Amino acid sequence: MDASVFFSPEGERGRARLNREQRAKALCRDCPVLTQCRAHALTIAEPFGVWGGLSEADRNSLLDPKQSGTC
Repeated sequence: MDASVFFSPEGERGRARLNREQRAKALCRDCPVLTQCRAHALTIAEPFGVWGGLSEADRNSLLDPKQSGTC
């Protein structure tokens, strides 16, 4: 498997980033270590890539609810 689908190339934005993240998340759905991968990324506040089916923005929202506009 090409791991590049899980990480944003420099300068990637908009639709290209969304499409890549959706492909990565689809791969994560069937992964036997999804839960452990997600827990690791959240525990260390991994700043880059899709881990455990969560993008950088997804993890930031979970780790800092103020960023998602909720209390």
